[in-house]
Amino acid sequence: MNLSRERGMSNFLSKVFLWMMIGLLISGGTAYLTYATPSITKFVYQFYTLILLVELIVVISFTALRRKVSPSMAKLLFIIYSIVSGLTLSSIFIVYKLGSIGIVFLAAALMFGLMGIYGLTTKNDLSSFGKILIFALIAIIIMSVINIFVQNSEFNIFICVVSILIFLGLTAWDLNNLKAIYRYYESNEEELNKAAIYGALDLYLDFINIFLNLLNLFGKRND
Repeated sequence: MNLSRERGMSNFLSKVFLWMMIGLLISGGTAYLTYATPSITKFVYQFYTLILLVELIVVISFTALRRKVSPSMAKLLFIIYSIVSGLTLSSIFIVYKLGSIGIVFLAAALMFGLMGIYGLTTKNDLSSFGKILIFALIAIIIMSVINIFVQNSEFNIFICVVSILIFLGLTAWDLNNLKAIYRYYESNEEELNKAAIYGALDLYLDFINIFLNLLNLFGKRND
Protein backbone atom coordinates (compact mmCIF):
# COMPACT_ATOMS: atom_id res chain seq x y z
CA MET A 1 0.00 0.00 0.00
CA ASN A 2 1.48 3.36 -1.00
CA LEU A 3 1.88 6.18 1.49
CA SER A 4 -1.07 8.21 0.17
CA ARG A 5 -3.48 5.25 0.35
CA GLU A 6 -2.18 4.30 3.79
CA ARG A 7 -2.78 7.85 5.05
CA GLY A 8 -6.26 7.88 3.52
CA MET A 9 -7.09 4.52 5.10
CA SER A 10 -5.90 5.80 8.48
CA ASN A 11 -8.06 8.92 8.21
CA PHE A 12 -11.09 6.86 7.20
CA LEU A 13 -10.69 4.42 10.11
CA SER A 14 -10.14 7.34 12.51
CA LYS A 15 -13.54 8.73 11.45
CA VAL A 16 -15.13 5.32 12.02
CA PHE A 17 -13.74 5.00 15.54
CA LEU A 18 -14.52 8.64 16.33
CA TRP A 19 -18.19 8.16 15.44
CA MET A 20 -18.31 4.86 17.30
CA MET A 21 -17.00 6.63 20.41
CA ILE A 22 -19.49 9.48 19.94
CA GLY A 23 -22.27 6.89 19.79
CA LEU A 24 -21.07 5.15 22.94
CA LEU A 25 -20.74 8.45 24.80
CA ILE A 26 -24.24 9.53 23.76
CA SER A 27 -25.72 6.16 24.77
CA GLY A 28 -23.81 6.05 28.05
CA GLY A 29 -24.75 9.62 28.93
CA THR A 30 -28.39 9.05 28.03
CA ALA A 31 -28.48 5.81 30.03
CA TYR A 32 -27.02 7.39 33.16
CA LEU A 33 -29.17 10.52 32.87
CA THR A 34 -32.25 8.32 32.56
CA TYR A 35 -31.21 6.30 35.61
CA ALA A 36 -30.45 9.45 37.64
CA THR A 37 -33.73 11.19 36.77
CA PRO A 38 -36.73 9.40 38.33
CA SER A 39 -39.29 11.04 36.05
CA ILE A 40 -37.41 9.91 32.92
CA THR A 41 -36.88 6.44 34.42
CA LYS A 42 -40.60 6.13 35.08
CA PHE A 43 -41.40 7.19 31.52
CA VAL A 44 -38.90 4.74 30.00
CA TYR A 45 -40.20 1.75 31.94
CA GLN A 46 -43.79 2.72 31.35
CA PHE A 47 -43.18 2.66 27.59
CA TYR A 48 -40.21 0.25 27.52
CA THR A 49 -41.67 -2.09 24.88
CA LEU A 50 -42.54 0.88 22.64
CA ILE A 51 -39.02 2.31 23.01
CA LEU A 52 -37.51 -1.08 22.11
CA LEU A 53 -39.72 -1.12 19.02
CA VAL A 54 -38.61 2.40 18.07
CA GLU A 55 -34.97 1.36 18.54
CA LEU A 56 -35.49 -1.62 16.26
CA ILE A 57 -37.28 0.48 13.62
CA VAL A 58 -34.54 3.12 13.64
CA VAL A 59 -31.69 0.64 13.21
CA ILE A 60 -33.53 -1.31 10.50
CA SER A 61 -34.40 1.91 8.65
CA PHE A 62 -30.85 3.15 9.07
CA THR A 63 -29.50 -0.06 7.54
CA ALA A 64 -32.09 -0.23 4.76
CA LEU A 65 -31.37 3.35 3.66
CA ARG A 66 -27.62 2.80 3.48
CA ARG A 67 -27.40 3.57 -0.23
CA LYS A 68 -29.96 6.39 -0.28
CA VAL A 69 -29.22 8.74 2.63
CA SER A 70 -26.71 11.58 2.61
CA PRO A 71 -23.76 11.58 5.04
CA SER A 72 -25.52 14.27 7.11
CA MET A 73 -28.71 12.21 7.38
CA ALA A 74 -26.64 9.14 8.27
CA LYS A 75 -25.06 11.09 11.13
CA LEU A 76 -28.47 12.25 12.35
CA LEU A 77 -29.92 8.73 12.27
CA PHE A 78 -26.86 7.40 14.12
CA ILE A 79 -27.25 10.02 16.85
CA ILE A 80 -30.97 9.28 17.17
CA TYR A 81 -30.26 5.57 17.43
CA SER A 82 -27.59 6.18 20.07
CA ILE A 83 -30.04 8.21 22.19
CA VAL A 84 -32.84 5.63 21.92
CA SER A 85 -30.37 2.84 22.65
CA GLY A 86 -29.21 4.76 25.72
CA LEU A 87 -32.79 4.82 27.05
CA THR A 88 -33.01 1.03 26.94
CA LEU A 89 -29.48 0.61 28.32
CA SER A 90 -30.41 2.61 31.44
CA SER A 91 -31.63 -0.62 33.03
CA ILE A 92 -28.05 -1.80 33.58
CA PHE A 93 -27.55 0.90 36.24
CA ILE A 94 -30.55 -0.44 38.11
CA VAL A 95 -29.63 -4.12 37.81
CA TYR A 96 -25.83 -4.02 38.25
CA LYS A 97 -23.37 -2.34 40.61
CA LEU A 98 -21.65 0.70 39.10
CA GLY A 99 -18.13 -0.63 39.79
CA SER A 100 -19.01 -3.92 38.15
CA ILE A 101 -20.29 -2.12 35.06
CA GLY A 102 -16.99 -0.23 34.79
CA ILE A 103 -14.84 -3.37 35.09
CA VAL A 104 -16.90 -5.29 32.53
CA PHE A 105 -16.81 -2.29 30.18
CA LEU A 106 -13.00 -2.28 30.32
CA ALA A 107 -12.89 -6.05 29.74
CA ALA A 108 -15.21 -5.66 26.74
CA ALA A 109 -13.04 -2.82 25.39
CA LEU A 110 -9.90 -4.97 25.69
CA MET A 111 -11.48 -7.94 23.92
CA PHE A 112 -12.96 -5.68 21.25
CA GLY A 113 -9.60 -3.96 20.75
CA LEU A 114 -7.68 -7.22 20.34
CA MET A 115 -10.11 -8.59 17.76
CA GLY A 116 -10.14 -5.22 16.02
CA ILE A 117 -6.36 -5.29 15.70
CA TYR A 118 -6.57 -8.78 14.24
CA GLY A 119 -9.19 -7.68 11.72
CA LEU A 120 -7.07 -4.72 10.63
CA THR A 121 -3.74 -6.52 10.42
CA THR A 122 -4.60 -9.99 9.11
CA LYS A 123 -3.71 -10.76 5.50
CA ASN A 124 -6.56 -13.28 5.29
CA ASP A 125 -9.84 -12.53 3.53
CA LEU A 126 -12.54 -12.87 6.21
CA SER A 127 -15.53 -12.44 3.87
CA SER A 128 -16.56 -16.13 3.96
CA PHE A 129 -15.99 -16.17 7.72
CA GLY A 130 -18.45 -13.29 8.04
CA LYS A 131 -21.22 -15.22 6.29
CA ILE A 132 -20.84 -18.08 8.79
CA LEU A 133 -21.04 -15.60 11.69
CA ILE A 134 -24.23 -14.03 10.32
CA PHE A 135 -25.93 -17.44 10.17
CA ALA A 136 -24.65 -18.21 13.68
CA LEU A 137 -26.05 -14.88 14.88
CA ILE A 138 -29.48 -15.68 13.42
CA ALA A 139 -29.39 -19.06 15.18
CA ILE A 140 -28.46 -17.50 18.53
CA ILE A 141 -31.24 -14.91 18.20
CA ILE A 142 -33.74 -17.74 17.69
CA MET A 143 -32.36 -19.56 20.73
CA SER A 144 -32.57 -16.38 22.78
CA VAL A 145 -36.25 -15.99 21.89
CA ILE A 146 -36.88 -19.62 22.89
CA ASN A 147 -35.13 -19.07 26.21
CA ILE A 148 -37.45 -16.15 27.00
CA PHE A 149 -40.15 -18.77 27.45
CA VAL A 150 -37.95 -21.62 28.77
CA GLN A 151 -36.01 -19.49 31.29
CA ASN A 152 -33.14 -22.01 31.59
CA SER A 153 -30.10 -20.53 33.36
CA GLU A 154 -27.60 -23.01 31.85
CA PHE A 155 -29.00 -22.32 28.39
CA ASN A 156 -28.67 -18.59 29.08
CA ILE A 157 -24.97 -19.01 29.95
CA PHE A 158 -24.43 -20.96 26.73
CA ILE A 159 -26.18 -18.24 24.70
CA CYS A 160 -24.08 -15.50 26.33
CA VAL A 161 -20.78 -17.31 25.69
CA VAL A 162 -21.63 -18.08 22.06
CA SER A 163 -22.90 -14.52 21.53
CA ILE A 164 -19.61 -13.08 22.81
CA LEU A 165 -17.65 -15.32 20.43
CA ILE A 166 -19.90 -14.36 17.51
CA PHE A 167 -19.61 -10.62 18.12
CA LEU A 168 -15.85 -10.84 18.65
CA GLY A 169 -15.67 -12.57 15.28
CA LEU A 170 -17.93 -9.93 13.74
CA THR A 171 -15.64 -7.22 15.14
CA ALA A 172 -12.68 -8.68 13.24
CA TRP A 173 -14.82 -9.19 10.13
CA ASP A 174 -16.30 -5.67 10.18
CA LEU A 175 -12.91 -4.02 10.47
CA ASN A 176 -11.45 -6.27 7.78
CA ASN A 177 -14.43 -5.36 5.59
CA LEU A 178 -13.92 -1.63 6.24
CA LYS A 179 -10.51 -1.86 4.59
CA ALA A 180 -12.18 -3.28 1.47
CA ILE A 181 -14.85 -0.56 1.59
CA TYR A 182 -12.16 2.13 1.72
CA ARG A 183 -10.39 0.66 -1.30
CA TYR A 184 -13.69 0.54 -3.23
CA TYR A 185 -14.71 4.16 -2.46
CA GLU A 186 -11.20 5.57 -2.20
CA SER A 187 -11.84 8.38 -4.67
CA ASN A 188 -15.40 9.18 -3.49
CA GLU A 189 -15.24 11.39 -0.41
CA GLU A 190 -19.02 11.53 0.10
CA GLU A 191 -19.39 7.75 0.07
CA LEU A 192 -16.42 7.38 2.42
CA ASN A 193 -17.99 9.83 4.88
CA LYS A 194 -21.22 7.84 4.80
CA ALA A 195 -19.37 4.52 5.05
CA ALA A 196 -17.60 5.82 8.17
CA ILE A 197 -20.98 6.31 9.91
CA TYR A 198 -22.26 2.89 8.91
CA GLY A 199 -18.97 1.33 9.93
CA ALA A 200 -19.29 3.06 13.29
CA LEU A 201 -22.81 1.61 13.69
CA ASP A 202 -21.57 -1.92 12.96
CA LEU A 203 -18.73 -1.60 15.48
CA TYR A 204 -21.04 0.06 18.03
CA LEU A 205 -23.41 -2.92 17.83
CA ASP A 206 -20.52 -5.38 18.09
CA PHE A 207 -19.15 -3.68 21.19
CA ILE A 208 -22.51 -3.21 22.93
CA ASN A 209 -23.39 -6.87 22.46
CA ILE A 210 -20.01 -8.04 23.75
CA PHE A 211 -20.40 -5.74 26.76
CA LEU A 212 -23.99 -6.75 27.58
CA ASN A 213 -23.28 -10.47 27.34
CA LEU A 214 -20.17 -10.14 29.52
CA LEU A 215 -22.24 -8.15 32.00
CA ASN A 216 -24.88 -10.87 32.01
CA LEU A 217 -22.20 -13.44 32.81
CA PHE A 218 -19.94 -11.58 35.25
CA GLY A 219 -21.74 -8.44 36.41
CA LYS A 220 -22.42 -8.10 40.14
CA ARG A 221 -26.10 -7.39 40.66
CA ASN A 222 -27.54 -4.92 43.13
CA ASP A 223 -29.24 -6.54 46.11
